[in-house]
Amino acid sequence: MKIAVVGYPNVGKSSLVNRLTQSREAVVHERAGVTRDRKELDTEWNGRRLTLIDTGGVDLDDRDELAVQVQHQARAALADADVALLVVDARGGLRPGDHDIADILRRGALPVVVAANKIDSVKDLPLAAEFHALGFGEPIAVSAAQGLGTGDLLDSLTALALDADATAVDPDAEPPVRLAVIGRPNVGKSSLVNRFLGVDRVIVSPRAGTTRDAIDLPFTYRDREFTLIDTAGLRRQGKVGESVEYYTALRSQRAAERADVALVVCDATEGITAQDLRIGDLAMKSGCATAMVLNKWDIATDVDLDYERGRVQQKLRLRPRVMTVSALTGRHLERLLAESLALADRSRGRIPTPQLNRFLSELVADRQPPAKQGHRLKLIFMTQTEEGPPRFSVQVNSRSRVTRDYAYYLENRLRDRYRLEGIPLVIDFVERNQRRPGPEREARNRRAGVRPQAESEPDVTPGTAAA
Repeated sequence: MKIAVVGYPNVGKSSLVNRLTQSREAVVHERAGVTRDRKELDTEWNGRRLTLIDTGGVDLDDRDELAVQVQHQARAALADADVALLVVDARGGLRPGDHDIADILRRGALPVVVAANKIDSVKDLPLAAEFHALGFGEPIAVSAAQGLGTGDLLDSLTALALDADATAVDPDAEPPVRLAVIGRPNVGKSSLVNRFLGVDRVIVSPRAGTTRDAIDLPFTYRDREFTLIDTAGLRRQGKVGESVEYYTALRSQRAAERADVALVVCDATEGITAQDLRIGDLAMKSGCATAMVLNKWDIATDVDLDYERGRVQQKLRLRPRVMTVSALTGRHLERLLAESLALADRSRGRIPTPQLNRFLSELVADRQPPAKQGHRLKLIFMTQTEEGPPRFSVQVNSRSRVTRDYAYYLENRLRDRYRLEGIPLVIDFVERNQRRPGPEREARNRRAGVRPQAESEPDVTPGTAAA
C-alpha cells in the first residue's frame, strides 16, 4: 500500500518518514523547503508492507516556479497513493495552509489520516485536539523526534491497507540493474532521468542544486528491470559550504556506492572538467562500473570529442567510455541505455579459468615479468574469485617481485582482452602454497586488525590491483 505524506512546509514530514521507515534516507533540515521531489521508502508493520511517499511542503500561496513544481509533485504522489497522511505542526497550531491542503484532500477519494507532529511530551497532547477542525476524524499525536505515537499511527495506516500478500516476490528473479546518474550541479542529470522514464518524474530547473535527495525510480528496458537513481550535484569539496549541500552530496556518494553502473554526466558545452574527472574517480572507488556522458550534445559546437576521450583515457585508470547524449532531444539515449546494460552484465560476469590462464601465458610471452637480484617473477595460475566488481587471483612464486608497473600492465591487458573498460578490477597476487582467505576469514581478520596477505606491499591504488 502506498501512503502519500503531505503537508505544509517545515511541519516535519521527512523526519516522520525517516522515523517510520527507521532510516535516514530523506534529507532533514531546519530550513523549510528542503524536500522537493517525491521519494518512496518502504517499511513493514505487523506483517504488512507499506510504501511511504515523502513530498515537499505545499504552500498554495507561493507562486514561485520551483514551489509550483513541488506542488505538482505532491499532487502526483496523491494520484499514485492509496492513503493520504496529512502531517501538521501541533506546536504551530492550525494555520490557513493546513486548511488549503485539507480542501484538496476532501475533493479526492483517498482516506486521510492526520498526524499532529511535534508532540514531544505527554503535556503537549492537548495541542492535537485543535486539528479536529480539519474534518478527518481523530488526529494522531506523534513525535518524529522522539518516536512517540508512531506505533498508533502505523496501526491506523495498516488498518486501511489491503491484503499484505497481494504481490509475491519471485526469489529467482534477476535483481534490477542499479543505475546512478551523478555529476556536477546543473549539467542536466534530472532532465536525463526524465527522458529515460518518458515522464517528468523529477523536478527540473535552471537553478543549480534543485535536486536534494537521491531518488530511486524503477523502470524497464529490453525486458530488464532497472532502478534509476537521480542524485544531487557534487561540487568540489572546498565549495560545499552549507550543511544542506553537505548532506545531499553525502547521499549522492552513497548512491554511487550502492549502484551497479554510474553515469557521470558532464556539460558538453564545457567539456570534461577536473571535477568531472574527480567524480569519475569517486565512482571507481565506490566499486561501480562507469561511463562518462557528455550531455547537451545538441548545442555543443566547439568540443573535440577525440581530445576529451584521450584525456579521460589518460586521467582515469578505469578508462571508461565517453558517450554523447541530448536529454532535450533524446539523441543517443537508446545507445546510452544499451551501454549501461552491457556494463552491468560485464561487471557481474565471470571469465572461465582456462581462458584466464591462456591470457596469462600470452601476457608472459609478450612481455617477460620483472626480475629482482637475478630471480624472475613467475605468473603460475590465474582465476576469478568474485564478480560485481570482478576480482582476480594470480598465483606467483614471490609477491615481493611484483612491481607496480607490471601489475598495471596486467590490468590494462585484461581490460583490453575482455572489454572491461569502465569496470573497476581487483587483482590479488598470491604466493604459491598460500591460499587466499575466504570472505568469512577476511571479515574476522579485519575485525582483529590483521592485514590480509593479498594487500601486502608493493601496494597499488585501492580498488584496482593489489599485490
